Amino acid sequence: MERLEATSELQSRLSSLSFSSFPGITAKQSDNRPLDRLPNTDLSQSCTQSKNQADMEETKGDSEQHSEGNAAAPAEMAPGEGGEENNSAGSCPLSAEMKAQMPPLTPPTTWTSAAVKELKAKLRTEDDSVVTVYRGDIMTVHVPTVPEAKKVCWEFATDGYDIGFGIYFDWTPVTSRSITVHISESSDDEDEEEELGGPVGNGDVEKGSKSQTNSNLAEIVPVYRQDSHTTVQGGSHDFPGEGTYLLKFDNSYSLWRNKTLYYRVYYSA
Repeated sequence: MERLEATSELQSRLSSLSFSSFPGITAKQSDNRPLDRLPNTDLSQSCTQSKNQADMEETKGDSEQHSEGNAAAPAEMAPGEGGEENNSAGSCPLSAEMKAQMPPLTPPTTWTSAAVKELKAKLRTEDDSVVTVYRGDIMTVHVPTVPEAKKVCWEFATDGYDIGFGIYFDWTPVTSRSITVHISESSDDEDEEEELGGPVGNGDVEKGSKSQTNSNLAEIVPVYRQDSHTTVQGGSHDFPGEGTYLLKFDNSYSLWRNKTLYYRVYYSA
């Protein structure tokens, strides 16, 4: 009985208790509703957001640098453009300043002599002084200027028939002091002269060759047919400066006949 009474008394006391009896604790009626969801704490999503933000900032920085680079590009291209112009000017055979310094070419001194037999007899004893210029061919003798002399001289004669003769001067600086001979067909010779921009034969040496002045090749005497079978043809020319003489013996107009040529070229002080 005592236990039952103690239990009843305890239950009555517990029922009289309320949340208000404990300070700092408030009563709240439970409505059996689920609690509000907690904020999303998925770390992968937060890392993705941070990465996206960093990428956006980096892209923005690159765009600003690209804009600045484009603005500076024209200033960097300017020296390159000037360099190309300088290279194209330097690719010419001779510069404009050198062309302005070229003195005008003076006419040569020429003469004729009736001593054809004497000249032929003398040149027959010398090496490479008697040659055959075949029909349709042009023989060009390249004679460079030398510091020991002041002028170039020439003499020539032929057997039986005449031959075309002309003189040109190449202003290109001399690289060899040797006198050389070049023999070519008329078409090859014309192609070479067209590349140089110099004189171009017109097919009739009796009227003289047509010439085109350019930066490095100048005409002293156009090609004309010379009566070298009846008289010795001779002449000389003072050096206008450093360069190479081109003495042309032209048989391109002949369809059937080869020409035997006796010639000599020498320097004089």
